Amino acid sequence: MSNNASAATLALLEAAAAAGYAPSIHNTQPWRWRQIGTVLDLHLARDRVLASADPDARLATLSCGIALHHARVALAAQGWRVTVVRQPDRLDRDHLAQVHIEGRAPGDPRSVLHLRTIPFLRTDLRPVTAEPVTPEQVQLIAAAVTGEGTWLHTLHPDQVLEMAGAAGDPAERREPADWTSGPGRDARHHSESPIGIEPDKAAVFVLLYGRADEPLNWIHAGEALSAGWLTATQHGVSVLPHSAPIELPAGRRAMRAMLTSTGHPYLVLRLGTVDPADAGLAQTPRRPASQTIDRS
Repeated sequence: MSNNASAATLALLEAAAAAGYAPSIHNTQPWRWRQIGTVLDLHLARDRVLASADPDARLATLSCGIALHHARVALAAQGWRVTVVRQPDRLDRDHLAQVHIEGRAPGDPRSVLHLRTIPFLRTDLRPVTAEPVTPEQVQLIAAAVTGEGTWLHTLHPDQVLEMAGAAGDPAERREPADWTSGPGRDARHHSESPIGIEPDKAAVFVLLYGRADEPLNWIHAGEALSAGWLTATQHGVSVLPHSAPIELPAGRRAMRAMLTSTGHPYLVLRLGTVDPADAGLAQTPRRPASQTIDRS
């Protein structure tokens, strides 16, 4: 194997390792990578999909999209030019993407910053402060999301209350589809209050949405969420995803009505400012690379 091929192989493995930091639904980390030469394949780990809360693997696929974007960031930061083919095998719905290294490229400073930020992403349960997120911060996050072919819609206060009702009764969901669970998670900051009640008064709620509602769109939505989340973290904005409003078909219909039926909702995000004196949240446990990366 040439030195360049060896370097490319190492870069792919490092990219898959960086992807292991990705936030995921219920901390399931539902991805499986396979590296063969200068190609890295991303598969959905079907055995890690939540059967009742995520029956169509919508949120698991979105989670894998976050991991895919993390891998792309790592490769760009290391100066590699890549081609990404999403859904490369129409006969295998769990084969989500294939990343090909094409050669060297100039280093990308933005990707370097993103790569440094990846380990610090958190599903932030801490209560937001009275200091509002600025319109400029929201615009920066929205621009990062739009750059990945997905969009953000800012919800008005009355829509936030309507969204809380659309989420339904959490007791009816056997597997709560949130982004906060996992061994070692410090739950002291967790608020049991419904969305839009007093603890989140100063928060901005946005709806992540796209033009269609198919697995390919869910992959793109995850990539867009990663880009937006990294940007938010770099600008001091906390992110808390809410899955409940779009878990059930009725909730998705209500969310789509807020978009005047011009898009399909994927996830609700709470954006806020937290107390800098707060110690923060510990990183949820990550699966070891031996469980998520296959080498050939």
